[in-house]
Amino acid sequence: MSAAADFHHVYVPAEAPGRPTLLLLHGTGADEHDLLDLGRALAPGAGLLSPRGKVDENGANRWFRRLREGVYDVDDVVARSGELAGFVESAAAEYGLGSGGLIGVGFSNGANIAAATLLLHPGVLAGAALFASAAPLQEREPGRADLSGKPVFMGAGLVDPITTIDEARLLARQLRERGADVRLREHPGGHALPAPVLAEARDWLAGTGSAGAPAGGHR
Repeated sequence: MSAAADFHHVYVPAEAPGRPTLLLLHGTGADEHDLLDLGRALAPGAGLLSPRGKVDENGANRWFRRLREGVYDVDDVVARSGELAGFVESAAAEYGLGSGGLIGVGFSNGANIAAATLLLHPGVLAGAALFASAAPLQEREPGRADLSGKPVFMGAGLVDPITTIDEARLLARQLRERGADVRLREHPGGHALPAPVLAEARDWLAGTGSAGAPAGGHR
């Protein structure tokens, strides 16, 4: 069984040549269908690859285990990010997307696993849009991945009680220290994706050049 077949997932091909492919990573309790509309809003006509997290937390789908609210099982984060990287590479080969050309788009737990994948497997994603993300490796040293020039958009709520603004700022710093081109958009809300932040992320994605890259092509 391929790594792609080992994950429940949805794949929607790009509607036209020249559109990107987005890797959609849902939050806790959601599934592979949850972020399809978000993907369409961010990049109309883009290809969409949306897997389901394989961790079951009392019936809720997640990407990695946590010990309690806000405290992650970091060893599991490391293992699950490797598993996700294998899925992306297998799916890219299966669907003819090329290698390393997908843009990760995640909310909350999905944004966390996308961030971990950037830090631990830097060749897998061309960039990422991370909404309500924490620092998934917490205080563990993320290593010295070379993220030079990789575009990353972060939307973070100043009063988010789940993924705090301090955690978001820590992640932004970790990514910048490794060369990523990070835009951190702080907003006055909580654990949500407000419409103005979505609009800014859409404009950011169009401006990165990713929206004009061949679907799944190298970047």
